[in-house]
Amino acid sequence: MTTLIGRGVVTGVALGRIKRPAQDLTAWLDRYVPGTVDEEAARLERALAGAKGQLLAIRSGPAVDDTLAAIMDAHLLMLDDPGLIEGIGEKIREGIGAPPAVIEACEAYAGLFASLDDPYLRERAADVRDIGRRVAGLLLGVDRENVEPPETPDDGAQDAQNVQDSHGAASAVVLCAPDIEPSVVAAYPPGRLQALLLGQGSTTSHAVIIAKARGIVTVVGLGDALEQIPDGAEVIVDGATGEVSLSPPAPERHAALARIAEQAERRQRDLAEAALPAVTRDGVTVQLAANIGVPGEVENARALGAEGVGLFRSEFLFMGRDTFPSEEEQFLAYRQAAEGCGGHICVIRTLDIGGDKPLPHLAIAKEHNPFLGWRAIRISLERTELFRTQVKAILRAGCHGKVAIMLPMVISAGEIRQARALVAEAATELTAEGRPFAAHVPVGIMIETPAAAATAHLLAPACDFFSIGTNDLVQYTLAVDRGNAKVASLYSHFHPAVLRLIDATIQAARRQGIWVGMCGEMAGDPLATPLLVGMGIDELSMSAPSIPRVKAVIRRLSTAEARSLRDAALALDDAAAIRAYLEEMRTPPSA
Repeated sequence: MTTLIGRGVVTGVALGRIKRPAQDLTAWLDRYVPGTVDEEAARLERALAGAKGQLLAIRSGPAVDDTLAAIMDAHLLMLDDPGLIEGIGEKIREGIGAPPAVIEACEAYAGLFASLDDPYLRERAADVRDIGRRVAGLLLGVDRENVEPPETPDDGAQDAQNVQDSHGAASAVVLCAPDIEPSVVAAYPPGRLQALLLGQGSTTSHAVIIAKARGIVTVVGLGDALEQIPDGAEVIVDGATGEVSLSPPAPERHAALARIAEQAERRQRDLAEAALPAVTRDGVTVQLAANIGVPGEVENARALGAEGVGLFRSEFLFMGRDTFPSEEEQFLAYRQAAEGCGGHICVIRTLDIGGDKPLPHLAIAKEHNPFLGWRAIRISLERTELFRTQVKAILRAGCHGKVAIMLPMVISAGEIRQARALVAEAATELTAEGRPFAAHVPVGIMIETPAAAATAHLLAPACDFFSIGTNDLVQYTLAVDRGNAKVASLYSHFHPAVLRLIDATIQAARRQGIWVGMCGEMAGDPLATPLLVGMGIDELSMSAPSIPRVKAVIRRLSTAEARSLRDAALALDDAAAIRAYLEEMRTPPSA
């Protein structure tokens, strides 16, 4: 049995057969006979309309959530992009048939994205190729997804049954490719697609975002090792360790099936207890909140046990459009989210643009290293009119629920003082305008750089709360690009340096008497939960599907056990050793 190692980003165990998405249309393109220029232009118009219809059908499907809806909306906008449509039309006028014209124009467009330094823009190349192949497939009469209808209902208890491939039972699919187009993932019916294996190392591609929202086991950063995985091979995928085992022998296969059955039973048990509070055995409460990008995600998060929103990524209101959202547009979105929290707090992060999330109409000049450049709070403190408009909308939303303002990428107390002065100016403007607003909205910061963590004791007096953003904190601390498959294995939130920064931040917050939360990927990792409870974390905010599992772990803990585990883990000198220790000490599920 060959075992490959990548980086697990969605935990769980899956067993299924490899399928490589049909991305090569060469055979169909070679057989295509083009008509006249007018005929090809008419075919293109019909195919574009058909592609829009398909995307709208996916968007309105029974299994759609707000995350998938937002991605499909982005694809619909791309289909209307004048530059792309004109590029296709120009090739048709040159005498190229509509299908190859679409592929060539989209590939050229995607190439522009793929050549950029910015990771977020590079990942949008997959979206452009996705819509190109969708339109070309319609022109060629090719079923790109080739997805069979579901044979079992969407029920967690079916997980074990779905992986049994004998006597006509549904055979689980494990999609495998350097990158996978998001609509291919979205087109699979619930329960059919068990895992994703990706060569690229990013955790923010649209395919991975959909996988997280649906709880599909995912391993990234496999790189060239993908070439060792033949199409149709049976594999065991462990999303916790990042291990992919090829052609497992019977004992390993049976063990995986047992783990999957246990996983399904545990998921049902966790869901049944999702509404219960996250309280340790000795009565310590940890607030579990959700990370959201659009207000409509709050309802699903609450159904999964979320007690409010620990991270509202407000930049999603600014992206995919040609103008900045108005104060009124932002107010309505923040109000909807605040009201949806049902009395719990909704923490709204101010505009976190730049780095991996550029905004074309903000006209950010090309930077050699955008992650170390003009981004987040640095933009807000320079483009103060944008910041004040956003703050005014948040303050107004505070009349309809509990809200908080969270400042991203802060590295100094001076930045906090500047931001607070602008918040006061926004309140003064609202008073002059006669608009109602919440007078006392907490202002906190994200701790996501080594500078902020190392000086947390200096920053705490200027803050009402901290929220630790582990994704960037790990990346900056370890000098590891988490999107680079060559070094993805070095990226770990269990590295001793990272754990010490997190612990120091929590202790600084507790000494100042402010609450401290976490909103990065580590917050949703059940293996890390006892460690964080032992450090004294007050709040954990995560992707909503992770909440029931993390809540179950907390309810089995005592704080004495958690503190002992924290002390032992901090004494170790290696991320792998710390992970192994946490695995060994993992509290077994209650009977």
